[in-house]
Amino acid sequence: MTSSLKSAPEPRALARTSTWPASRASESAPDSHSSLVTRHSSLPLSAGIYGIGSCVPDRVLTNADLEKVVETSDEWILTRTGISERRIVAAGEATSDLATAAARRALEHAGLSPADLDLIIVATITPDMPFPGVSNLVQDRLGASRAAAFDLGAACAGFIYGLATAKQFIANGFYRHVLVIGADTLSSVVNWTDRGTCVLFGDGAGAAVLGPVPDGSGLLAFDLGSDGSGAELLCVEAGGSRLPASAETVANGQHTIRMNGAEVFKFAVRVMEESTLRALSLAGMTTADIDCFIAHQANIRILDAASKRLGLPADRVFNNVHRYGNTSAASVPIAMVEALEEDRFKSGDTLALVGFGAGLSWASTIMTWTR
Repeated sequence: MTSSLKSAPEPRALARTSTWPASRASESAPDSHSSLVTRHSSLPLSAGIYGIGSCVPDRVLTNADLEKVVETSDEWILTRTGISERRIVAAGEATSDLATAAARRALEHAGLSPADLDLIIVATITPDMPFPGVSNLVQDRLGASRAAAFDLGAACAGFIYGLATAKQFIANGFYRHVLVIGADTLSSVVNWTDRGTCVLFGDGAGAAVLGPVPDGSGLLAFDLGSDGSGAELLCVEAGGSRLPASAETVANGQHTIRMNGAEVFKFAVRVMEESTLRALSLAGMTTADIDCFIAHQANIRILDAASKRLGLPADRVFNNVHRYGNTSAASVPIAMVEALEEDRFKSGDTLALVGFGAGLSWASTIMTWTR
């Protein structure tokens, strides 16, 4: 498994010295959570990202490889999606494996240890198993014995939903350090005979460690939304309580991704623009303030159309869909890691992150990079 952030800069001093309720800062015992509910700061704290990390499987599946599986071609895939290759997990490799590796790299980048974590949130729609959650498995493998953990399901918008959730815990003083992971192995729910969908998806994980930052920096504003009337446009029908697994559901291919591509395309282009503009308005900014636009990497045509509608020049838009395809909740954090490595943003820059996907759901945030 590989990651693009190969070395970590010196951790921010704030990660160790940020204002924090004295009672919380003095905790050290693993059983010290019992009275957390009574501890809060008098004013909301600002929250930002201390470190990020990613992990993708070693196996590369190229368009040429897919030509051997379904009736397609490299030219057909590139023209319609912009994707050249994607990463696929090895036999026996699961979402929690990618998530744990990405988490370790994010902690290293942040200059923190698993013992510093108070909460782990994993955004995923492809857990290792129905239960326990991926977050529980990651917590155990990291040795983060003090941390609470839960999974969050918001599909391709999941990582930004996770950031919004983490911010609330930090802002109200309930927790100090929160690990947010977006991780999916969509190859496990792909119909490899459907050329309309199998060419789109890949596997990966990305993570971010959050904590308090100076007022006016970090995560400045969010826009979250849902339109459940579009649920059937992008879904896996079976495997839940309505259609439990059976010989019939397996034979009918109901455990794999089904998508109305044309409708999802129209939804994605529209909602990426609208959600980004709403988040900018909440932050008191305009598109002219965006230094780096990082969107869910689903399809280059969607990305191009949305960025043009926002009036963003190409040098302020980051794309890596050609390397990984659509990795669902992992898409935005993987792109963040690579954009940082390529010096596409620096300390003090304003980033716009936006995701969209099944639900139908969407999420965007405006943030200042504070490292």
